[in-house]
Amino acid sequence: MTEIASVSIDQPLENIADALGTSFQEYGFAVIRDHGIPQGLIDRAEAASKAFFALPEDRKLAYKIAGSGGARGYTSFGTEKAKDADVHDLKEFWHVGRELPAGHALAEYMAPNVWPAEIAEFEEVFSALYAAFDKAGLKVLEAIALHLGLDQQFFASTVDNGNSVMRLLHYPPLGDDAPEGAIRAAAHGDINTITLLLGAEEAGLELLKADGKWLPIPAEEGALVVNIGDMLDRLTNSRLKSTTHRVVNPAGDAAKRSRYSMPFFLHFRPDYVIETLESCIETDGESGRDSEALEPISSHEFLLQRLREINLA
Repeated sequence: MTEIASVSIDQPLENIADALGTSFQEYGFAVIRDHGIPQGLIDRAEAASKAFFALPEDRKLAYKIAGSGGARGYTSFGTEKAKDADVHDLKEFWHVGRELPAGHALAEYMAPNVWPAEIAEFEEVFSALYAAFDKAGLKVLEAIALHLGLDQQFFASTVDNGNSVMRLLHYPPLGDDAPEGAIRAAAHGDINTITLLLGAEEAGLELLKADGKWLPIPAEEGALVVNIGDMLDRLTNSRLKSTTHRVVNPAGDAAKRSRYSMPFFLHFRPDYVIETLESCIETDGESGRDSEALEPISSHEFLLQRLREINLA
């Protein structure tokens, strides 16, 4: 058993805010049930994702956008590499982002989406799933705000028209030609504000505890695994922790099967300045945190710095 919180958010948020916050402080992770994303939509999204990744390689590569840093469309197997990793991750993925109308003040930060013509429902399904993720994520942030002693709506303006990205992930069956030491997703922290993950019920996702041991993250089917990203860690002066995590290679028959998941990387607005919350600055030095070392930085500049580190910019 673990102490990672598993809570229903279909209730008054003040009932669960501290359970979630405590889990985020200790582990950086929690499991969310009753999140409001319809199971029927999840099922349709899983089918559409599998249909895309089953396409021939040349047809998938037609949606790879040069110079985009993988922000939209297809990123091929062997591209992304965790910070400081020696070998690439064993995965391929597709990104769907927010679209803003021409002339919008933030439109320059968000390229139009591309949609594979081969999959009839793709645009409809993933536009709907993106919106559902966005809504669920804001509810989680409301609970976090309550835990931090902030107004429940504190984060609403910070993520309004944020540069959030939904990733459709495919980890192919493990081949004999995999580079030595390569795993499906090497140890890393997420860049963004919070991440909401569908598809974590299959074994493999692990977090690194403070004692240096890896802990498998349990999740029931249809639940969301939520974790703190580096942006929120920075904002809260590490009161809420962006925890290193990975997806390890399975053993036995599971190694012969593909693994699919759908994380939603919820981001602050590109122009939001990440500056340590006053309530998270400690002046007695007992925590070991050095808030003065964290200079204010826009979320867009922070994102660019980190994308360069993982070979996507």
